[in-house]
Amino acid sequence: MKYQVIDAQILPTGELEVLSRNESEQLLNQGHGGLHTLYRNCSLAVLNCGNELDDGKELLDRYRSFDIKIIQRERGIKLDIKGAPATAFVDGKMIHGIQEHLFAVLRDVIYVNSEIIGNPRFDLDTSNGTTDAVFHILRKATIIRPMSQPNVVVCWGGHSISREEYDYSKLVGYQLGLRGMDICTGCGPGAMKGPMKGAAIAHAKQRIVGGRYLGFTEPGIIAAEAPNPIVNELAIFPDIEKRLEAFVRVGHGIVVFPGGVGTAEEILYLLGIMLHPDNGDLPFPIVFTGPKSSKDYFMQIDQFVGETLGAAAQQRYKIVIDDPVQAAREIKAGIKKVRAFRKEKQDAYYFNWLLTIEQEFQRPFHPSHANMRNLNLKKDQPRHQLAANLRRAFSGVVAGNVKDEGIRSIEKYGSFEIQGDAAIMAPMDELLSSFVAQRRMKLSGRKYTPCYRIIGDAGASCR
Repeated sequence: MKYQVIDAQILPTGELEVLSRNESEQLLNQGHGGLHTLYRNCSLAVLNCGNELDDGKELLDRYRSFDIKIIQRERGIKLDIKGAPATAFVDGKMIHGIQEHLFAVLRDVIYVNSEIIGNPRFDLDTSNGTTDAVFHILRKATIIRPMSQPNVVVCWGGHSISREEYDYSKLVGYQLGLRGMDICTGCGPGAMKGPMKGAAIAHAKQRIVGGRYLGFTEPGIIAAEAPNPIVNELAIFPDIEKRLEAFVRVGHGIVVFPGGVGTAEEILYLLGIMLHPDNGDLPFPIVFTGPKSSKDYFMQIDQFVGETLGAAAQQRYKIVIDDPVQAAREIKAGIKKVRAFRKEKQDAYYFNWLLTIEQEFQRPFHPSHANMRNLNLKKDQPRHQLAANLRRAFSGVVAGNVKDEGIRSIEKYGSFEIQGDAAIMAPMDELLSSFVAQRRMKLSGRKYTPCYRIIGDAGASCR
């Protein structure tokens, strides 16, 4: 099948209007150490905004002829684009929001690779060094706003959700927007778009000018979850771990909508952090919410958390079913406590410095077949460390489902094997099986073949 494409030359929007010769050479370099492939793939993902596709490999295969290059001029740069998806243009002109996102890609790819990676100022082998890098990426993207009050609500949830669940996420976003809340999501479709859409309407009704719709992504996932058109502040982090840390450092509360393995990964990351002894008294409102039809979904999540991480983890969140107003009220009340706590502790409103995040949650995890097989999924470890390893297991399934590298690895070597204590593997198998049955693994209507196999401690499949 042929897809309509357009060639164009684009002027910059935003702050990055000039590049050094070295930066341009890196972006054009397709060899070892060059950034061209990374920059090209992220740019293509942004240009694919609005197209229903959650397969990074398929996107790259669909637009094989796509390319993007830098034109250096005395008065600033231009982007020379070949074979871009035609949906990114209206009457031959690129949609302005997509143009902004395109230059956000350029900004973050350049900044991370020239100022963060390999810079002795940022020791990424330490917890503080990693947090400092996350802060600087956010500041470069102008997301850090020192004079702002706590009002950023992070919304997590799946890209493959039902229409009823999507409409419900809009209603919750609307109620949050009426209460002056800004929205931060993983920036893709589904439950990442719905809350922003609802909040945008509420902001208009309340005459709130400058409503913020923050989108945080990373190169591995952006092709499967292209930034939705409502996002007006986009940041691209070098890996999923720094992206997750950015959510909890910037956000003042979190709403979780129905989703799949990616949402489960986010929940495990969040609960693992909150279970750390240093974070026991730190207020951070967490609400799981969805329509009546999602009740069983959240009961399954709650049961899985209880069976693997225990009652202490279950106590860190509230479940609100079919009540958008109550969900928004819970978040607003929780953020008041966050503000009071940070004021008392003299912590910043714009960045949660007091939150302890250990290296187990910061160290990038490469979901190879060997790494997935060797994960420590046993009960005889602190609960927050078990959460970190469970998060890695779900991250691997996400990679096998939608990420280009993960999909190609599964095609070459077969399914990932995930093994551990039967008391952990059985609930995991049950939860993942429910995601498959409810069609939460891929966009509705797309066939799903599991990329994993669950093995108990006796070496046999849990099924």
